[in-house]
Amino acid sequence: MSQATALAMPVDRARRRRLRPHRIATLAFLTMAAAFFAVPLYVIVTTSFKTMDQIRLGRIFSLPDTWTLEAWRYAWFNACSGMNCDGVGIGFLNSLAILAPSLVLSISLAAVTGYALALWPVRWANGFLFTLFICAFVPFQIIMYPLIKLTGLAGIYGSTLGIAVVHAVLAMPVLTLIFHNFFKTIPTELTAAAMIDSGSFWRIFLEIILPLSGNIMIVVLILQITSIWNDFLVGLTFGGYGSQPMNVVLANVAMTTTGEQLYNVNMAAALLTAIPPLAIYFGLGRFFIQGITAGAIKG
Repeated sequence: MSQATALAMPVDRARRRRLRPHRIATLAFLTMAAAFFAVPLYVIVTTSFKTMDQIRLGRIFSLPDTWTLEAWRYAWFNACSGMNCDGVGIGFLNSLAILAPSLVLSISLAAVTGYALALWPVRWANGFLFTLFICAFVPFQIIMYPLIKLTGLAGIYGSTLGIAVVHAVLAMPVLTLIFHNFFKTIPTELTAAAMIDSGSFWRIFLEIILPLSGNIMIVVLILQITSIWNDFLVGLTFGGYGSQPMNVVLANVAMTTTGEQLYNVNMAAALLTAIPPLAIYFGLGRFFIQGITAGAIKG
């Protein structure tokens, strides 16, 4: 066998590996899945930079003849949501005002509850966990009216704080189960040694458990940010005039028509709604990947 033939054999084998039917099918499926999300996103982005004169031509896949940010400016400052024409910016601020207390309330309460049920001898802990498991599957519409009555009695119905409290209540079952299952993986010898050294409930939680919970905290943050920022029904039900989150304002902008439908403004408003969580996911994802990489290197 010549040297050239010997060198060509690995190349031929690599080509045969790349052209196997299951590899072709996998690549085709991934390409279609990417196109399923990329093509609508491309249309939304390009439409938001077009003028209405070009949109009326019907060439939805064409690039803008003149790139303009006018639709973005109009969506942020002047888009009409019902009788209010202050743009989606007010909804953005409301969503931030809802997001911050919702994250603090839901994650702090669920973390402490999961920690107590997982690492401390709590009576009826299994029954309580089973109840939480059942509550996680209760549809929101079933408990919506009692929550309206309770928030009304508490004097927070129709406010951003009321929406935040409802989000925290709805998230408690799932988040408690998540934290409980994670804390169960922590060796009991660690907490036992801390108790011997006169460690209290809160000191063990703050100085030992929380520093070990970085990865699960990021996972829960991503889960909660997605749920709260993309929420529509809770914000619509519990938000009063002037306290509605961005998705409710966006829906009202899309449905409020006083003449022609401004598709470029609607697309720009939709992108303004999506940009903040994407930026947060990017930052949290970097920390999550760095944490996994650092753990793998140490291991």
